[in-house]
Amino acid sequence: MSAADPQHHPAATSEPDLGPSTDATARAYVTIEQELTVLIRRARGFSAQMSREFHPDLEPGAYAMLLWLDDVGSARMTEMAAYFGIGKPTVSRQLQLMEKLDLITREVDENDRRAQRLTLTENGATLVHQARAARRNSFKVKMAHWSQDDLDRFAGLLTQLNEDLSRPAG
Repeated sequence: MSAADPQHHPAATSEPDLGPSTDATARAYVTIEQELTVLIRRARGFSAQMSREFHPDLEPGAYAMLLWLDDVGSARMTEMAAYFGIGKPTVSRQLQLMEKLDLITREVDENDRRAQRLTLTENGATLVHQARAARRNSFKVKMAHWSQDDLDRFAGLLTQLNEDLSRPAG
């Protein structure tokens, strides 16, 4: 897709006027902003699709919570809410559905008997692992023409970007 393709850049069909004093770094930041906007839009659509395929009643946010829970092993609801930057009522509503669908279980937290730890059920873990394998396969197909060096460099740069974005501003 070309940069002038409106499908590729929904907010702008051409480069914004950066003025005569703009250097390569400024142009790079414009491209980064545009490409991240497209990537985020596509990621949201992809997440919604994966969520529907995972279970038709599951919201995309709940799908992301299941993936995170798979990564961390177990967590308190407050940890999950803090990680995703959403309120406890929203998390609680999602967790109730996931529990009803036999995707998660709640257990007493050994360190604080008043709290509960969330973990994937065997069914939930199996479904998450299948969904992740399907998602990786989709990337593999779409990026099959990439060299190993390009894949490694892109993976490293994405890791670096996510680490940088997770740091407080300042």
